[in-house]
Amino acid sequence: MKILHFADAHIDIANHGRQDTQTGLPVRVLDFLNSLDHIIDAAIAEKVDLVIFAGDAYKDRTPAPTFQREWGRRIMRLSKAGIPTLLLVGNHDLSPAMGRAHALEEFNTLQVPHIYVLDRPKFWRPDDLEGLPVQVIALPWIARSGLLAHLGMSTSNPAQVYQELESRLQELVDGWLESADPALPVIMTAHASVQGASYGGERTVMLGGDLVLSGSLVRDARLDYVALGHIHKPQDLNKNAHPPVIYPGSIERVDFGEAFEDKYFIVAEIGRGKTRVAWRKIEGIRQFIDRSVVLKGEDGDFGITERLLAALPSKENLQGAVVRLTIEYPRAWEDLINDAPLRAQAANALEFRLIKRPQVDSRVRLPEGKAVGSMDSQELLKLYWNANHVDEDEQRILSSLAESIIRESTDMFESSKSILVNNLGEAGEK
Repeated sequence: MKILHFADAHIDIANHGRQDTQTGLPVRVLDFLNSLDHIIDAAIAEKVDLVIFAGDAYKDRTPAPTFQREWGRRIMRLSKAGIPTLLLVGNHDLSPAMGRAHALEEFNTLQVPHIYVLDRPKFWRPDDLEGLPVQVIALPWIARSGLLAHLGMSTSNPAQVYQELESRLQELVDGWLESADPALPVIMTAHASVQGASYGGERTVMLGGDLVLSGSLVRDARLDYVALGHIHKPQDLNKNAHPPVIYPGSIERVDFGEAFEDKYFIVAEIGRGKTRVAWRKIEGIRQFIDRSVVLKGEDGDFGITERLLAALPSKENLQGAVVRLTIEYPRAWEDLINDAPLRAQAANALEFRLIKRPQVDSRVRLPEGKAVGSMDSQELLKLYWNANHVDEDEQRILSSLAESIIRESTDMFESSKSILVNNLGEAGEK
């Protein structure tokens, strides 16, 4: 069996650059589509037996029709080539509301030939996959809200919810593996975090909201390949051992956190008890250049512009790149920072972001009539970020992450307090 595995396409992310004048699409969307074309071309040219997409086709659950069209065109190429293709539903593909259609629903509704949507845990046998000599365990993203409703549990103890889910998944997978045909290879595909995985710099993964699969679940020797999605950093969690447990990563750089990462898809030859993996680098990925300069008072004001220009590559090396230059400097030097030469140097870049962070030695001033004790955590964080000149986009991301961390910490504290009170009560009775 030869399979192609990729994940985290996010084809409608257009947070940098401009519109393409010929197609009307954002240039960055064309970058993602070019990477997707590269992957589809490889699947057809190499005549793979099966394609596995491990989740997150879009940036959110409500893609614009134009982006749905572009994704559909490329998936239809696989359908017309007669290549069975598994589309696993990821967290960005799911609606947060119960009963709402997910972003890949149309392939189910239209019953597109050779295209199969994996939107619930299921064990796929050869009869489900056009007679292919392979078995597939599918674990799509499981939303916490749906799980709570299914189990009839409250949100007061998220740790218990995830513990219960992990236990049930382990039982489910064990049952499937026991019933599997021992002569045929078994693939697991999951859109989830796994213990021991290394997160990249992506901002799309929210802290504290993930079910984390145990390492033992995915490293089970009865499996022959584990096709993962969700984490953007390419990695094999079971390197030089069987089975390969692989996150191929996102198909394009999503933000500056991925500036130094190459992008890949996987072509694997899978046999029972033996799998060969080839990492295929996606060529033509747009360059992200992230530079920072710290100017200090003792440096003096001589040659500031020259220092800043020296931090950037040449005009030729900035061609078509997404560039960010962050400058920290004493506030008194504000008038000495000259934008014009820097923007001229980066004129050929797709986008140039200049972030100025003047440093202030004075204490943060509280709003009039406010005391620290009367302000909630988000108000205090916003005050701190404003004082440090963190831009609005960064503030929104940081605020969302902080809210998630605070909520999870509060839930865990309340849960621990409840357990402690119950245990003390039982001890008192004894």
